[in-house]
Amino acid sequence: MREFIYYSKSAVTSGNLIKDDLMKAGRMDIVCNVILSAFFTSNTMRMDVKFHLIFDGPPNAPQHLILESNEKMPISKKNIAGLIKRMLYKSPNKEGLLEIFPGASIERKSFEKVTKDLDKEGKNVLLLDGKGIDVRDSKLKGNEVFIIGDHEGFPKDKKKFLKKIDKISVGPKILFASQVITILHNEVDRQE
Repeated sequence: MREFIYYSKSAVTSGNLIKDDLMKAGRMDIVCNVILSAFFTSNTMRMDVKFHLIFDGPPNAPQHLILESNEKMPISKKNIAGLIKRMLYKSPNKEGLLEIFPGASIERKSFEKVTKDLDKEGKNVLLLDGKGIDVRDSKLKGNEVFIIGDHEGFPKDKKKFLKKIDKISVGPKILFASQVITILHNEVDRQE
C-alpha cells in the first residue's frame, strides 16, 4: 500500500465553500491535481493507494479526509472536487471516523495526530524536502508514508514538529506536489 499525506494550510473545511473557482477554495485545484496523480495512471486507477488529506483552512479546521483506492470508491477524473465537497458536507462535528463512501472517510484530526498515529502503526513516515536523501539512494520497504505540503509549505508550528521526521527528496528542482507524487510512484514502481 502506498500512502501519502497532503497538508494544506488554506484548503477550506466546509463543502459550501467549494464553488466553481477552486482556487478561491484554498487552492482546491491543487488538491484535485494531487489526488489525480495519486490514484490514476493513463488507463486505470491504482489499487494500492491510501491518501490522507489534512485541511487546516476555515471554518472547521482541522479536517482529515482519507481516500483509499478500491473498486467501489466513487472517484472519477472529472469530479474529484465534487467528491471532496460531499465529504466535507458530511464531516462530523465530534471525534471519530465517518465513512462517507466506500474508500472515502473523514474525521476531525490534526496533522500532528495523523502523523503520530501512522508512526505508531509502524509506518516509515518521510517528509518530502529538497535537502532530504534522494529517493533513488534509499531502499524503500513498502511501508512508507510520504508527507507533502501545499504550495505555501508548512507553517512555523508544523515545521517545528516536522524537524524530527526523516527527509527524502525527488531531485534538485522544486516541483508541483502532483509532480512529486508521480515521481514517487515511478520510483516505487521501479523498486518493486
